[in-house]
Amino acid sequence: MAQLYFRYGAMNSGKSIEILKVAHNYEEQNKEVLMFTSAVDNRDAVGYVSSRIGLRREAIPIHPGTNVLETVRQHPSKVSCILVDEVQFLSKEQILQLAEIVDELNIPVMGFGLKNDFQNELFEGSKYMLLYADKIEEMKTICWFCERKATMNLRVDSQGKPVYTGEQILIGGNDEYYPVCRKCHAQPKI
Repeated sequence: MAQLYFRYGAMNSGKSIEILKVAHNYEEQNKEVLMFTSAVDNRDAVGYVSSRIGLRREAIPIHPGTNVLETVRQHPSKVSCILVDEVQFLSKEQILQLAEIVDELNIPVMGFGLKNDFQNELFEGSKYMLLYADKIEEMKTICWFCERKATMNLRVDSQGKPVYTGEQILIGGNDEYYPVCRKCHAQPKI
């Protein structure tokens, strides 16, 4: 029976490399995968899943008005798995569509993304993945400043100073965010 999976982690926890690995494993067995990513993430152009280690793959971009369920229904061939990167940027409606893909089409869906933003608030997509996912798994990484497990994302400015206010979404990588533990989020060793 198909299930809805949410695999979350702080920045640099290997989410994108993991989604690329999962796609490869399915396709190695001649099983078709549909890979999606949020159109909000434009670090490596819209419609691409890219890892920091250099692997890259084209994906179907999910824009604010995209109906993911209808996109899957219109796909001409049998799909074995749906993979979604940057799932935190999806709307409640799109998360519910992912659940419908599982429940109505019996296709497993794996969503990968951040759980919380730089102010330690849930993203909309993450909130509803936490509510609706059948399986939830944390992907772990270590704090940028100490040896503890990173559970938060610290936003920094161009001088590397912590930023605690601002818009929830600011697309960036190591130049904008550090994975940190709770203690170092409150008192970063910068």
